[in-house]
Amino acid sequence: MHVQAINGSPYSMMSEKLTKGGYILTVLGKIALITGAGSGIGRATAMLLSREGAKVCLVDINEKRTTETADHIHKAGGECIAYIADVSNESEISRAIHFAVDHFDGLDIVFANAGINGVVAPIEEIEPKEWDATINTNLKGTFLCTKYAIPHLRARGGGSIVVTSSINGNRVFSSAGYSVYSTSKSAQVAFTKMAALELSQFHIRVNAVCPGATKTHISESTHRRNIKDVEIPIVFPKGDQPLEDGPASAEQIAKLVLFLADDQASGHITGTEIYIDGAESLLHG
Repeated sequence: MHVQAINGSPYSMMSEKLTKGGYILTVLGKIALITGAGSGIGRATAMLLSREGAKVCLVDINEKRTTETADHIHKAGGECIAYIADVSNESEISRAIHFAVDHFDGLDIVFANAGINGVVAPIEEIEPKEWDATINTNLKGTFLCTKYAIPHLRARGGGSIVVTSSINGNRVFSSAGYSVYSTSKSAQVAFTKMAALELSQFHIRVNAVCPGATKTHISESTHRRNIKDVEIPIVFPKGDQPLEDGPASAEQIAKLVLFLADDQASGHITGTEIYIDGAESLLHG
């Protein structure tokens, strides 16, 4: 297993946070662990939280992309470390969390973001091992990340856990061939709600973000087979994203994660799934 540590100088943002009559979101001085941090939503969130003054541990299975993200944060003056791990592997994710805690002396924010589309195919054609691969990454990975973070969040007197779910499996059920992915994403929201209630006594908030179409690298983990066999054609003459002409950017999702990570801004929000899809799911659902 490869472990890489990259350290820059922490930001000092206090002067930028002082505005007339308004509150600016901040995670200044907080310690955050982000899975799937090498690309897409994870990368955008790592860069945003670092820019806002957080110390960040990047966790990803792709060493090249994780190193590039860490280099970018470092060059911008942020403070981060990187750990290469598979979120579905219990020992690896446990070590990644301990690595972050040992290095930064604590943990305040966990963004359980790593996920794959996996196999997109008719149910009868999905192999059990393919089912397991998606469930293990998306759902088991969320569980493991939460499980091993809890003691450290409790030690800090609380914190914020944010899970990347999806509109699929929660509002949208018309994506042909996405039965495994949608099941994992629906289960993540159920897990979020159960965890939120259980952990509320420790002042740990747990919420889920549910993006629609977003510009990321997740298509690289998508393997499509014979979708036409089960697809029900639906035509949207003016496009399927009413609010904006095209998918969301990863940076837009990152800003929502920043809001949920900020104890002052969202300190009374827990057990909630927030849809960020430009009304896509209202049209598709």
